[in-house]
Amino acid sequence: MQKVKSTKRNLTGKKRTWNYKGFKLELSGIFITRRKGKYMKTKIGLWIDHRKAVIVAVSGKGEESSVIESKAEKQPGRFDGVRSTTPYEAQKVQADGRQDIKFADKLNIYYDEVISVLRDAESIFLFGPGEAKGELKKRLEDDHLAHLIQAVETVDQMTDRQIAAKVREYFN
Repeated sequence: MQKVKSTKRNLTGKKRTWNYKGFKLELSGIFITRRKGKYMKTKIGLWIDHRKAVIVAVSGKGEESSVIESKAEKQPGRFDGVRSTTPYEAQKVQADGRQDIKFADKLNIYYDEVISVLRDAESIFLFGPGEAKGELKKRLEDDHLAHLIQAVETVDQMTDRQIAAKVREYFN
C-alpha cells in the first residue's frame, strides 16, 4: 500500500488515505470509504420534473450530460370532468388511493435512480419547474446528502442545451 498525503481532517484531527489496487481508501473516524480510480471533483446541475431528469456533470475533464426518463405517468381518471351516465361507473375506475400509491412507487424508483447518480458529486445545483425538485431535495436530506446541495431554483421548461448553458453559467 502507498500512503497518500491528505488535506482534510476529522474530529480527532487524523485522516489516513491509501491507494490500493485502483481504489482510494480513506479512514476518517470509524468509516472507510473507497473510490475506484482517480478521485475527480464533479459538480452536477440537475433539471428535474416528474417526467424526466437532465443531469449535467461538470468536471476537470469537461462536461457530460445524461437524461433519466420517469416511468411515472400522470394519474388516469375521467376525461375532462365529464360525468358518466352508466350505472356502477365508479367500480370501473380504480380508487384514488391505489392510483396514488402506484404513482408514488414509480416516483420513488425514479428518484432512487437520480440519487444514485448524485452520490459521488462534490456539489449539486438543483432546478426545474413544479414540485419534483422539492421532493428530491427532501429525499436527499433523508439520505444525508443535503450538504451537497448548493442552490435550488424554480425555472420553466428548458431544452437540454439551455439546461447545460445554465449549469455552466452557475458553476463558472
